[in-house]
Amino acid sequence: MVGASLTGASATAALRARGFDGRLILIGDDPLPPYERPGLSKAYLRGEEAVDDLFVREPGWWEAHEVETHFGERVHRVDPATSEVVLASGRPIAYDRALLATGVRNRHLEVPGIDLDNVLSLRTVPDCDAIRLAAASASRVVVVGMGFIGAEVTASLRTLGKEVAVVEVFETALFRILGAQIGRVLEAIHRDQGAELHFGDTVERFEGDGRVERVVTRGGLRLEADLVIVGVGTEPNAEVMHGVGLASNGGIAVDAGLATAFPGIFAAGDVATHAHPLFGPIRVEHFDNAIKMGTHVAGSMVGDATPFDDPHWFWSDQYDHQVQMGGVFLTDRMVLRGALADRRFCAFFLDETDVLRASVSIDWPRDVRRSLPLIGAVVDPASLADPDVDLRTLVPAEA
Repeated sequence: MVGASLTGASATAALRARGFDGRLILIGDDPLPPYERPGLSKAYLRGEEAVDDLFVREPGWWEAHEVETHFGERVHRVDPATSEVVLASGRPIAYDRALLATGVRNRHLEVPGIDLDNVLSLRTVPDCDAIRLAAASASRVVVVGMGFIGAEVTASLRTLGKEVAVVEVFETALFRILGAQIGRVLEAIHRDQGAELHFGDTVERFEGDGRVERVVTRGGLRLEADLVIVGVGTEPNAEVMHGVGLASNGGIAVDAGLATAFPGIFAAGDVATHAHPLFGPIRVEHFDNAIKMGTHVAGSMVGDATPFDDPHWFWSDQYDHQVQMGGVFLTDRMVLRGALADRRFCAFFLDETDVLRASVSIDWPRDVRRSLPLIGAVVDPASLADPDVDLRTLVPAEA
């Protein structure tokens, strides 16, 4: 397992659960055992969760299940020609099957002042520890980017009573993921909670004498700050393949069953560009997907060629509100249960043939999860709009 991520850990555990009793090797460049990341922008960041609560398995589980672990070690390359994983130290490890679960890294913001103290980003437990330490004495924080990480960090820091300003290049919150209409609902929630939001602008430079003191934007804003958190997207960690077998989006290309084009090599999780049976080639970076893909690929590695066709589901907690989404692609055609103005609704996105492509909710429990079996199916728009219709009654018999 190249990558001691949630995906790599899930696959390892699933193989043992399936009865695989051969040699299992789990390699990760993080010195900590596999852990869950959602808390890093939420409960752990706020000091409501201990680091031990993040670990995927209890202490001693890996040893008890005879998993050879190499935490804090980096893989230099995976060599399909020799069936070897080569560590950064130069040590080769032979494999019969290899899983690439290397995840993603934060995209670097190339602007002057990026190396000033207290200009931080969030990906790992040490990253979060550094933010917590800096935030304890910070009086004003600027968050750059308002995707999920930026939005969740903003909510957590406002909950802690910090003054927070956000700079986002797109027109509203979570624009690329949820679209403008739903993004504006989240924008209004953040404004009501006291966040200062600046959309349609981007950072020109950070200024300060050794430590950040202000953020200067291309639109001419000068935002005072003693802590900056940058969250401007991610890039797949696909370097272990040395440029071979990659998809156009930089991920590692896999078929419907999560196998690469190279015999014995599989990929799953954030790094995998998956030939999804319904959506086509997609790369998904969500907690739920990491677990499900990891569990599924374990079967693929021992000969089960069943396609991975999960419709995808994720959630985000911000303040006392919860966002859920099922499916992948938003369309221009939206059918609502509830009302955007009430900030409590489930929105369904259909194509021109009434095929349900995605669903999104804010503080509307159950219906996104209940809609998952309907994704990819033709659904009556009137039934979707009617809150008295139980979505479970609309699921086709074959599903």
